[in-house]
Amino acid sequence: MNPFELMKAVGSIQSQMKTIKEELSRLTVKGSAGAGLVEATVNGDFLVQSISISDAAYALDDRSALQVLVASAVNDAICKAKEAVEAKSREVLQGAERM
Repeated sequence: MNPFELMKAVGSIQSQMKTIKEELSRLTVKGSAGAGLVEATVNGDFLVQSISISDAAYALDDRSALQVLVASAVNDAICKAKEAVEAKSREVLQGAERM
């Protein structure tokens, strides 16, 4: 590949990465813990958007258990968001290999 084609390919990849970054920032992923007692929503930038705690979780009347459930739900959502980001990144890399 000559240098001009390489520069064109790099520009295309950069453009695709920008588009994917914008798509991922709009992505929302839910994670849960305790069979749905606590749910967390995280976006593609790995920022927590919301936490939902069911009445049943409050009824446990156990602060430490609730803290563990919240942390677990957030971690679950972050893991799912990471998987989505990795999948999108693989798409771009596979496209770059075809160039």
